[in-house]
Amino acid sequence: MALLTTFFAFLYHLPRVYKWLLKPYYVASFLLSVAFLVVRKTPGICEHLSSQREDGNSCDFDWREVEILMFLSAIVMMKNRRAITVEQHVGNIFLFSKVANVILFFRLDVRLGLLYLTLCIVFLMTCKPPLYMGPEYIKYFSDKTMDEELERDSRVTWIVEFFANWSSECQSFASVFADLSLKYNCAGLKFGKVDIGRYGEVSKKYKVSASPLSKQLPTLVLFQGGKEVMRRPQIDKKGRAVSWSFTEENIIREFNLNELYQKAKKLSKGRGEKAEGCPPVPDESEGQPETQGEEAESKKDK
Repeated sequence: MALLTTFFAFLYHLPRVYKWLLKPYYVASFLLSVAFLVVRKTPGICEHLSSQREDGNSCDFDWREVEILMFLSAIVMMKNRRAITVEQHVGNIFLFSKVANVILFFRLDVRLGLLYLTLCIVFLMTCKPPLYMGPEYIKYFSDKTMDEELERDSRVTWIVEFFANWSSECQSFASVFADLSLKYNCAGLKFGKVDIGRYGEVSKKYKVSASPLSKQLPTLVLFQGGKEVMRRPQIDKKGRAVSWSFTEENIIREFNLNELYQKAKKLSKGRGEKAEGCPPVPDESEGQPETQGEEAESKKDK
């Protein structure tokens, strides 16, 4: 049953996957991921490679290469169990495929290994994953505007994402956070983002580590009256981030978004604003939320 679900989910997202693969970043990632397979199987090249096969066939995988590829597949399956978006699934496959390619090329020939590793470093430095550019109701803060906006109206609840553009986890989460903002944004419940990779002072003030080794990205913080009420992931006594899955269901449950949304609608009525200004809660309406032009403006600091 699980295999059927995965298969149908893949078919459902297939057009979207094709769209990603046509982007330069994913095209280059795909080519790097299959580089060893191409070298090992291409006639005219594979005949000059070394092999540990008993039959001496250098155009087929030897037993050690098969072991490495099987180990790679097991790691990808384990990592993808915690992936929440298709982007994360694809990203995990590309990442560990490149790691396996490095090992396989170095094992085959040190010169090939160094060449492939150099290509990966150049790719990492010059190619960045495409950023999410879909619809959203999100306010983008800078280090100068964040505190002012959070304290502007004590009745407004803010859910703020602390992110960094270089973080693959943040990039994968972008579409999830955008969808939540489309469904729940209202006069009394708003969504914001701040790039702590760019604004280091914000990172220090709110104690969200921007280190590449940090497990705190992304971090979601709920502010009420300008004060922090809760955050995910939580930080333990040793200062380490507690593992938490950033799925839409988890966020709705942990942050009580449905309850916050109902309070936000009351705030809208109290201000004399039209109730239609708030999109319907997904559980309470079968239709898709209507977007309002004024609220839909995303103020991104360049």
